[in-house]
Parts: sequence; C-alpha cells; structure tokens
Amino acid sequence: MNTKRFGFTMIELVFVIVVLGILAAVAIPRFAATRDDAQIAKGRSDISAIRAAIVSERQTRLLQGDTRYISQLHSSTSSLFDGNGSSHLLQYGISVGNENGHWNSPTCTGANPNVCTYDYTVMGQNVTFTYSQADGNFSCSRSGSTAEMCKKLID
Repeated sequence: MNTKRFGFTMIELVFVIVVLGILAAVAIPRFAATRDDAQIAKGRSDISAIRAAIVSERQTRLLQGDTRYISQLHSSTSSLFDGNGSSHLLQYGISVGNENGHWNSPTCTGANPNVCTYDYTVMGQNVTFTYSQADGNFSCSRSGSTAEMCKKLID
C-alpha cells in the first residue's frame, strides 16, 4: 500500500488562504498611510525649496541694491515657482496637477495681480498658501478646516 501524499488537503488550503487574508488586512492600511506620509513629505520639501528660493532671490536683489522681494512666484500657470519671467526661483518649476501630492494652478485676485494663492492637495484637502510680496512670507493659514494639515506641512 502506497502511503505518500502528493497534494494538499482542503483544510490546509483554507488555512493558508485565511492566513494570507489576515496579512493583507493588516498590510493594506499601512500602505495607504505610507502614501499619505509621502505626499506630506513631498509638500514639506517643496515648501522648503520655495522658501529657500525666495530668500536666495532676496539676497541677490539686495546685492544689486534692490530691497524689494520678488513680485510673483510664477510666470505661467503650467509650471509654478519658476520665477517671474526675469528670474528663476527654482531651476525646474513644479508642474501643476489636480490630484493628491500636487500643486494646483494659482489664483491671483484683488486690485494687485501679484497677490496669488497656491493650493497644495494632500489627502483630499486643498491647503492654501499665500505669498506676501511685502515681507516675502510664503505660508498657509493655521486656522480653519485645513489648519491641522497646514501644521503638518510647515512645522
């Protein structure tokens, strides 16, 4: 009589499927959190680069005897933070997109066309950043519905 088995029983297969299901249930939420953390890290990196570029542009202007901050942070709506046409803030501008982890097209309103707001979309929320030409400040509001996300991006 031959006593060798050449396959798995149904109980063994069901057990393996249950274990794989448990592992997947634990791993999938962790991957989603990792994607959100990556979007926040990208936003923090972009903001740091933009702020450093504003300061660098200001120092260049001071050496030339011009005490003003750069008037606007973009020259087109397809590539942001590429300067105002006469100078370049970032060597390569940041492309515009409407999905998570991207900057949206700027909104320039009011009597002064150089007052623009920039939205960064993260975790389905648009966090609005405003550039102030008066003091070179590029920041978001720490009040309202996006205050917590603003803190994550700039603190």
